[in-house]
Amino acid sequence: MEEGSSMQHAEANEAMPLPAALDVSAVSHAYGRKHVLSDVSFSVARGRFTVLLGLNGAGKTTLFSLICHLYNTRHGSIRIFGHEISRQPGQALRRLGIVFQSRTLDLDLSVEQNLLYHASLHGIARLEARERIGTLLGQVEMSDRLRDKARSLSGGQMRRIEIVRALLHRPPLLLLDEATVGLDIQSRADILAAIRNLVANQGISVFWATHLIDEVDDDDDLVLLHQGKVLANGRVSDIVASTGTVNVGQSFALLTRSASTHRGGHKE
Repeated sequence: MEEGSSMQHAEANEAMPLPAALDVSAVSHAYGRKHVLSDVSFSVARGRFTVLLGLNGAGKTTLFSLICHLYNTRHGSIRIFGHEISRQPGQALRRLGIVFQSRTLDLDLSVEQNLLYHASLHGIARLEARERIGTLLGQVEMSDRLRDKARSLSGGQMRRIEIVRALLHRPPLLLLDEATVGLDIQSRADILAAIRNLVANQGISVFWATHLIDEVDDDDDLVLLHQGKVLANGRVSDIVASTGTVNVGQSFALLTRSASTHRGGHKE
C-alpha cells in the first residue's frame, strides 16, 4: 500500500504544471480614493516575451511597483515562479531582474564600477562578477565601454548597461518599464532585439511595459491594460483574430474605444 501510494504521489507531482514566471491574481490598488488598478489578473509564461501595453496613465508603473514590492499588495496576490511576493519576498525578488523607466546609473562611476557595485549587493564574488560582466557586455555589444564613465554614454548605451546590471544575478524573469522611452528609432530597435535574443537563446521570461504599439510582434503574448483594467490577455495573433481586426494597432483602438464608451455610458 505504501509503495503504491508513493508511486501515485510521484506521478501526481510529475503531472503538476510548473508555476508561471509571473502570476498576478485579482490585484487592485488605489492612492487614497483614486483607484488605479481594478481586479487585474494575468500570467507571464516561462520563456515568453510578454508585452504590457497601455497608454500613459493606464496603471503600468503602479503595477510594476507592486510586482517589484515597492508597494505592498493589499488586494490580490502576485507570485513569481510560485513564490508569493508578500509572504516570500526574498525568494520571489531574487528571481527578478528589473530595468526601471528612470535612468539609475551613477554617472560619476565607470561602467565597470556600476556593475561591480551591483554584483556585490547580490553577494557575487568579484572574480565571478567580472566574468559575468564580460559575457553580458559582449552580448549587448558594449565590451569596449567597460572603463568609460557612465555620463559619457548615450541614452541607448546607458539602457544596455542597465539591462546587463539587471541580469548579473541571472534572474529567470526580467521586467522592463518603458525601457525605450526617449531613445531614437535605431536604439529602440537594438534594445528590443537584444531582449528578444535573450528570450530565444536563453529561455528568459520577459515582461515588457510600453505604450508604443510598434514594439509588439504578432508572436508576443499581450496584456492590454486600460484605465486600470485588463481588456485583453493572450497571444497577439489570437487577440487580433478575436477582435476581427487586421493588426494589434486596430485591436488596441477597438478595445480601448469600446471600454471608454461603456464606462461613459455606465456613468450616465
